Amino acid sequence: MLRLDRLVNVLGGYGARLCCAPASRDVELRSVVVHDPTDTRPATGDVFLSVGVDSAAEAVRLARAARAVAMLVRASPPLDEGVLAEAVEAGIAVLLVEPEVSWSQLSGVVYGLVLEGRETDAGRGPTDLFAFADTLAAELGSAVTIEDQMSRVLAYSGSQQTADPARLETILGRRVPEAVRRLFEDKGVFAHLATSDEPLFVGPSPEQGIRGRMVVAVRAGRELLGSIWVECERPLADRRRTVLADGARAVALHLLRSRVSADLERQVESDLVIRLLEGTADAHAVITRLGLPRGRFRVIALQAHIAEERHAAALLAFERATTGFGWSRPGRSTLFGNTLYTLLPCGNDVTPALDWLAAMVRVLPRQVTVLAGVGGAADPAQLPSCRQEADESLALRAARPGGGVAVVYDESWDEILLQRLRAAASAGRVPSRGPVADLTRHDAEHGTRHIATLRAWLEAQGDLAAAAERLGVHPNTVRYRLRRMAEITDLRLDVPEKRLAMIIALAV
Repeated sequence: MLRLDRLVNVLGGYGARLCCAPASRDVELRSVVVHDPTDTRPATGDVFLSVGVDSAAEAVRLARAARAVAMLVRASPPLDEGVLAEAVEAGIAVLLVEPEVSWSQLSGVVYGLVLEGRETDAGRGPTDLFAFADTLAAELGSAVTIEDQMSRVLAYSGSQQTADPARLETILGRRVPEAVRRLFEDKGVFAHLATSDEPLFVGPSPEQGIRGRMVVAVRAGRELLGSIWVECERPLADRRRTVLADGARAVALHLLRSRVSADLERQVESDLVIRLLEGTADAHAVITRLGLPRGRFRVIALQAHIAEERHAAALLAFERATTGFGWSRPGRSTLFGNTLYTLLPCGNDVTPALDWLAAMVRVLPRQVTVLAGVGGAADPAQLPSCRQEADESLALRAARPGGGVAVVYDESWDEILLQRLRAAASAGRVPSRGPVADLTRHDAEHGTRHIATLRAWLEAQGDLAAAAERLGVHPNTVRYRLRRMAEITDLRLDVPEKRLAMIIALAV
């Protein structure tokens, strides 16, 4: 079912901008109506296309007569406040289309989205895989499961009364159990699916709770998209075998169509998120186009890899992060290189970001390693800085052996500051002369421990006893070393600015 939120996000990539949305953006859209000045009969529809209408005010009047909940009007921004007020009063969402965008292009997109999501009398859309699984199960007289190439459940037929334990566990877990998957791999099932379009019978395995399966690959050209599994105790006969093969071709068409639609949505979303992360003057407008609430956000930078293969796992993480659209997901994501960036509504409390990461780890295969960094809370205009914080937090997590999934900037800002200082030092931006440099050279030439003593004294904030305890020496030894250090270099420990500069130099 098409919802207003998805329509707004997709049309954003075609130059349409949401001016007002008095109703919830979760409202469902089932029909389209196009203005036809030659037809005097009243026409109604959820989405009104004001083709050929001279003014925005007239377009709102016609959309109201058509009982529309959303309308597209082509005009130069900004729209008159009175027109917007009338639309709000009528409960109509107004999408402003720039004059350069053609109606033929927009109408094709709108009709495609609405018709793809339209429900049938059975309550399911014509492209709904669950409806197709029910139809196929009725033809075959057996339960059907449709899976993707990673053995995740895409759809299944309704009746579970005769389902074996393995099927029930697969449906409940939304993916084939690991033990069952290993069994199929040992039997050569996945190798068969990778190379053949012929249905294959997999015999019963009582110890794994499997009565038997007939499986066929779902393929587009040479690319394996998924598979159809039919629960049966013996191989299917010729007619049912043909029905299964035809079903695989139909599922392939559905998956390709869904991929095109999903890729369009992902492209629009990705472009908008990149604009925010790189900095834009209309950050608040972009946030609105993404369907995100007003407030503060955090940027999550995530990398995922399987052994040494980083890019495939990153693409998989991006696909998982963008599965579902609009109100079904809290954040918006983009993939930049091998890093997934997700923009999440999240204030001072970092818990929603950590919960999102935990959910991502759960939906990715077990062999995938996930590392992440979470930036601090930021207003829309501060998101470029938040992205830098997320990147630096991610780098810090990658440098730490073990540990949790993520490093959070709020908790590790001091380490990140030192990282920045070390980067400056490596670029030659730390003085090669001064007390720290002088004492470092003296220690190297004479085997003294002046740098260790200086560090201990500064960390102890000038407390001789505490510094001596850190070094394992007598306080008089520390006092003597400080006198010797003052003879070697211009130490001046009584000047606060000098002490601060030495602390920074020692840190890097």
